Amino acid sequence: MSKLKPFEDEWLPKEQPPPDDQPAMRRYKLRKLKEAGRDPFDAVQFNRTHTIAELLAKFDELASEEVRLAGRIRAKRGHGKAIFFDLADASGRIQLFSNVDVLGERNFGWVKELDLGDIVGVVGELFRTRTGEKSVRVKALAMLAKALEPLPEKWHGLTDVEQRYRHRYLDLIMSDDVRQRFRLRSQIIAEMRRFLDGRDFMEVETPVLEPIAGGATANPFITHYEALDSDFYLRIAMELKHKRLIVGGFERIYEIGRIFRNEGISTRHNPEFTMLELYWAYVDYGAILKLVEDMLVQLADSTLGTRKVKLGDTEIDLSPPYQQAKFDDLLLAHTGARLEELPDKDAAVAKLRELGLEFNKDAPYEKLLDELWSKAVEPQLVQPVFVMDYPLALSPLAKRIPDKPLFTYRFELYIGGMEIANAFSELNDPIDQRARMQQQIAHAVEGYRELDEDFLLALEYGMPPTGGLGIGIDRLLMLLTGQTSIREVILFPQLRKEA
Repeated sequence: MSKLKPFEDEWLPKEQPPPDDQPAMRRYKLRKLKEAGRDPFDAVQFNRTHTIAELLAKFDELASEEVRLAGRIRAKRGHGKAIFFDLADASGRIQLFSNVDVLGERNFGWVKELDLGDIVGVVGELFRTRTGEKSVRVKALAMLAKALEPLPEKWHGLTDVEQRYRHRYLDLIMSDDVRQRFRLRSQIIAEMRRFLDGRDFMEVETPVLEPIAGGATANPFITHYEALDSDFYLRIAMELKHKRLIVGGFERIYEIGRIFRNEGISTRHNPEFTMLELYWAYVDYGAILKLVEDMLVQLADSTLGTRKVKLGDTEIDLSPPYQQAKFDDLLLAHTGARLEELPDKDAAVAKLRELGLEFNKDAPYEKLLDELWSKAVEPQLVQPVFVMDYPLALSPLAKRIPDKPLFTYRFELYIGGMEIANAFSELNDPIDQRARMQQQIAHAVEGYRELDEDFLLALEYGMPPTGGLGIGIDRLLMLLTGQTSIREVILFPQLRKEA
């Protein structure tokens, strides 16, 4: 009989607890296993011959072979001298059959003590039950980890949404749909890379920690760089570094990485999110528009097998071509005013009040205009639509349209009332760019606290005409997986610290 370590002797119950005290009962069983020299945490590996999915796919041809499987016990049925279990691994689930005649009294006695959630390795042979269910007759079983906490009930499970996010590991154990959604996330991102690599784009990596918060109008997270004795910012965009690379001679680049914006949390906003940004020299935003359309169609075809997705109760058709509409026309249709009728802060405030929309009266004009658009117009944009030619006031990094001084060569793609993609014909005039950045600082727009002089210097060496694109991958995944909350497509969304 093995001797327990002192801390184990104190922690594991010596007397059998009542059966309804599951955590205590499981710890008691662990004591008995350790005392019998069967410590379930001693195993360092288990050599499997197949995953469950592989075994089910080749079931008939493997009928005469011994198989080795490993996974988590998910269901337990029967009593007496025969017990059925369901075993689950990452690929699927299969029924196990164990009986005293094959295992012997002693080993069967240990098998009877298995709990839901325990992780085991199994050696056995395949057979079909009288009802034809594919099963494994257990010849030997090894404990690989003892679950000391009971799993949520199968039917009631994790009904509290916050607990699902806070204890995502339980959510993944209990829900095949949740596991599949995150497999699909991985497949979609991999397909996105294949799409871009196939068009000669080069993947790059740029810093997450930046000495200047720039490239977008957003509030940054601030940290301190000990080695440099300076405050740094977690990046709010990749744009200014990517444009330096275009200046340096790369012509097609992209990056998929994390972005951090110290702003609100909602069903469509997470302060830490995944972004695709790409830049393509010598093309305009029209070429980027076609690229986006082609990419979404390929993602849908290759990962979903359909171009029709359900978002809530709405069916959305991703078949091209997508509608195109001018920003100013949509603004008029949904607010009753064109941009020229909203030239300043007072006019924007008056319109917001007229429409009964909430806003911060101390916000600068650009923020108020954005609030008006996001609350009055965005929710109406359900089927795919490219919103063309954004206001200059909202587009400090985009080329202005020569004969329309209030507007720029910029589009956003909206689907399901959400911005999915944002693209520019990039501003490459260093003098114009400096003036716009200075104006943003003067208007105290969050995100620009100082000029990025090195970026402006890079532009002075010459950047070719370039199309740029940003896609929020989490929102795209909401669309493709039919989720109405961004937290459903992020494995570990940010939550308040538990009390």
